[in-house]
Amino acid sequence: MASHRKPRSRTAKPSTAVGFTTAALAGVTLLSTQSATAAPSDPKPSIEEVQKKVDDLYRQAGSATQEFNKAKEATAEKRQEVDQLLDEAAKRTEKLNESRRALGNYAAAQYRTGSVTPTAALMFADSPQAYFDQTQLMDRMTDQQRRAVSEYETERAAAAKQRAEATKRLESLTDSQEALRTSKQTVQTKLAEARALLSELTAEEKARLAAIEREKEEEARRKAEAKAKAEAEAEAAARAEAERQQQERETAPDTGTTDPGTDTGTGTDDGTYAAKADKVLAFARAQIGKPYVWGATGPSSYDCSGLTAAAWKAAGVDLPRTTWDQVKVGTRVETADLLPGDLVFFYDDISHVGIYIGDGKMIHAPKPGTNVREESIYYMPIYGSVRPA
Repeated sequence: MASHRKPRSRTAKPSTAVGFTTAALAGVTLLSTQSATAAPSDPKPSIEEVQKKVDDLYRQAGSATQEFNKAKEATAEKRQEVDQLLDEAAKRTEKLNESRRALGNYAAAQYRTGSVTPTAALMFADSPQAYFDQTQLMDRMTDQQRRAVSEYETERAAAAKQRAEATKRLESLTDSQEALRTSKQTVQTKLAEARALLSELTAEEKARLAAIEREKEEEARRKAEAKAKAEAEAEAAARAEAERQQQERETAPDTGTTDPGTDTGTGTDDGTYAAKADKVLAFARAQIGKPYVWGATGPSSYDCSGLTAAAWKAAGVDLPRTTWDQVKVGTRVETADLLPGDLVFFYDDISHVGIYIGDGKMIHAPKPGTNVREESIYYMPIYGSVRPA
């Protein structure tokens, strides 16, 4: 007999395979979403990129060092001006006090004689001229008293003007000090960035970086050798020409006159410059091995422009403090015409300088972590050169 009861409904259960597939799809979706939203990691720079970045940071630090030197020089000058103004203001104040005492003596004497009321005497503190302008008092004043009033007014006006000038100079000094702090911070930041980049390199990467530096030095050496060869050839040609001219003079008939073309008039100048350059190079060579310290001018350490200024100072020539000002001194010369003692400047921002010694080489204070040394002028891009004297 068939049952009339409704069959019990069953809830369908997903199979194990279906459950796994759903979970997997959900996982893939989640990972895809995370990948899409996560910031991509920056690829590690190559050794060549690190080397270029470090060199650029050192160059920027060099430029900031020149800013520091300029601000330091300006700060020193303005501090000297302010100190001088304060000294003058102190002397002016003493003169003002003397004038005030003289007026006080006159006022006291007149008060004792009953000519001036106590109220009127108090007016000296603010405007003695107004006090003495009173008709009854001006009539009683002697020439000496009138001069005392005039001197007081003059000293008071001069003192006020000097105080205003001192305030202005103090504000200028504050600005220079702020520029000094800013440039100092910039130098320190650039050097810290360079050190951080180098510290992240592995031993293998540091070896590769050293190899790149050696390749760079070798290329600069080859260029220096070519420069030295060209200089030697030019010198030999000059000697040969001088010998030829000497032989012509010796074999020429004696006419009793002097050949006006034999003296170019440059020998004395060249000799004078060479004598100065010898002193410059002797000083520079004596500094080899001393450390580079930005902002330093010797005698135990130097930055690049500090070294060049000190070397030329030894020859009796004062150079400005910064590379930006040193490049404006003397006569511009082409690289092909360099003589020992000439200054060679580098980079478009003129942030480095060295002293040419011949054969395509210079003595310079390179950068933090190095010492004063000889190096090819072709190690860095040349901006230009000058002959200071």
